[in-house]
Amino acid sequence: MRDFALPGRSPVYASQAAVATSHPLASTTALEVLHRGGNAVDAAIAAVAVLGIAEPQMTGIGGDCFALYLPRGATTPIALNGSGHAPRAADASWYHERGIAAIDPVSAHSVTIPGAVAAWCRLLEDHGSRGLDELLQPAISAAEHGVPVAPRVAYDWMHEAHLLRDPVTRACFLPEGKAPAVGSLHRQPQMAATLREIARHGAAGFYQGWVMEDMLACLRGHGGLHAAEDFADIRPEYVTPIQTRYRGHDVFECPPSGQGLGVLMMLNVLAGFDLSEGALSAADRVHLLAEVNKLAYAHRDALFADPAHAPVPVAELLGEEWARSQRARLRMNEARTPIVWPAVAHKDTVYLCVVDRDGNAISFINSIFHPFGSTLTAPKSGVLLQNRGAGFSLAPGHPNLIAPGKRPLHTIIPGMLMKDGLPVAPFGVMGGQYQAAGHVALLSNLLDRGMDVQAALDAPRSFAFGGALELESGWAPELDAALQARGHVVTRPGKPIGGGQAIWVDQARGLLIAGSDPRKDGCALGY
Repeated sequence: MRDFALPGRSPVYASQAAVATSHPLASTTALEVLHRGGNAVDAAIAAVAVLGIAEPQMTGIGGDCFALYLPRGATTPIALNGSGHAPRAADASWYHERGIAAIDPVSAHSVTIPGAVAAWCRLLEDHGSRGLDELLQPAISAAEHGVPVAPRVAYDWMHEAHLLRDPVTRACFLPEGKAPAVGSLHRQPQMAATLREIARHGAAGFYQGWVMEDMLACLRGHGGLHAAEDFADIRPEYVTPIQTRYRGHDVFECPPSGQGLGVLMMLNVLAGFDLSEGALSAADRVHLLAEVNKLAYAHRDALFADPAHAPVPVAELLGEEWARSQRARLRMNEARTPIVWPAVAHKDTVYLCVVDRDGNAISFINSIFHPFGSTLTAPKSGVLLQNRGAGFSLAPGHPNLIAPGKRPLHTIIPGMLMKDGLPVAPFGVMGGQYQAAGHVALLSNLLDRGMDVQAALDAPRSFAFGGALELESGWAPELDAALQARGHVVTRPGKPIGGGQAIWVDQARGLLIAGSDPRKDGCALGY
């Protein structure tokens, strides 16, 4: 039972349908689609299109998406990889010959072909009940008439405004030479025209014609290797989801090129520990999660890649031998340097979920990666281009080495929780590199500690990455010393870590219980 003496949101209870997104306009859009008879896929795509206008620093049609969709009666979710690929001309030798050691995240070389629009169209064609001509209307209206800038959006915009050096991007997103203030109306008229083109012509309205030509001219003008054929090559791909068992539940993630494999690896290690409420001190819990984060991320960075271009040892990494070997290395009194198991050695986003009246559930994530992506905007179409290519390696022999038509390692991951073949929760966490760690923390809060979805999202977060252990302000000050004594380099970044949404399906009572992260501006809604 929630302690109402403490500040915090209550979860949303609904009997027929529920939505949870990171912005109120997107949540109301999704709910309206459901009220008009649309299904979960329809609602998700209408909402994510609105998020591209309401949270342009996080997402948009210039990015990628992944989805896990569970139709009513299905016992395994359908997984769609909607990520784009490197240009055909992007051979590693081209970069090596020019002395380029890493891909600049604010350059045309960081732009992979955006996959989101193709994925939206595929999902709607195969599983939706409405067309883009109807579903894009709320986003078109928002782009044309404007959206009041929400508080968290304004905060992010202000802190990332220094990245925007491209004149076209500055004109679009810093209209008075500075980030828009809270409540100011943000319009994107060029984007309204582009969305109309997509609404009329589907994927062809984006990957062919004047919109494609505008993006291509922008990229070529900034030194990119892209060609029209690269846009014509885009193909969203249905993939087989990967899974593990945790506390009697089945956890599903998308396979590589995403980092969802890391979530399952961490859960397999944690399955050997008692993480129930009261079993561990705060210091022990944070330390254990940090150590498990570090070992999974070390393997991710060394081994995860596009499986069409490099072998990824999924079965070995999900095996009990790997989990047991890593568990044996953990010390509760010591922060240790992770090692990649010898037997297998060789940044910004929106997430939403919907459960409709028929019981269909979708877990959906869309991203342009870093804040404002590549910071390059095509001038006529207003498409802000992602920088997923910054996730490639230029190290010879690395599995994630850039190559023609290859997908980079992706951080964005939707999740789906099931039990006995029935849906329990579509869930997801935003926050770039944090997402895999965030999935694990959220699931542990739900399944180990017995929290409701809102409390599980509200709980203070920690993240071990890049040699430091970040703690949110919600943790007690004395925790720092306890963790430093174990060898952690503790930092307090002063800003929230990530964000998230989840909808719990209470099969016994016929209820949907939805939560939306207070670190963002969004909300959960239902009826």
